[in-house]
Amino acid sequence: MQYFQAVKIGKERASKSQMKLFELGGFGMLTLTTKKEGGKFLPVGEEDLVAVIQTPDGYVTILVDTDGYTKAQSKTLEKEEAMKIFNKAIESGISEFTEEHVEIWTENYPTVQNKLKSE
Repeated sequence: MQYFQAVKIGKERASKSQMKLFELGGFGMLTLTTKKEGGKFLPVGEEDLVAVIQTPDGYVTILVDTDGYTKAQSKTLEKEEAMKIFNKAIESGISEFTEEHVEIWTENYPTVQNKLKSE
């Protein structure tokens, strides 16, 4: 697949994820539209899985594909608010991303929703 094709398809998929997150939390920012595997650019996956990450500024609820590439994110939130959006996503039928790390931009972040659930 050519890069521009991957971007076009990925943008459509990530935009849908952005709108879902907007409906759940009142804000959704588009993040990644492509991923690189085996030296080739591919669009992010169609599926949506939800997770929470912790950044230096706070907590962010994200929608990722099955490979953990972030397609949409909330703004930085307090942990309670991030978990509220996470729980709304689960209640709406979006599955939890159960892996330990996600890819957002060029950074790799550990997922923290399970730690927050037990607090």
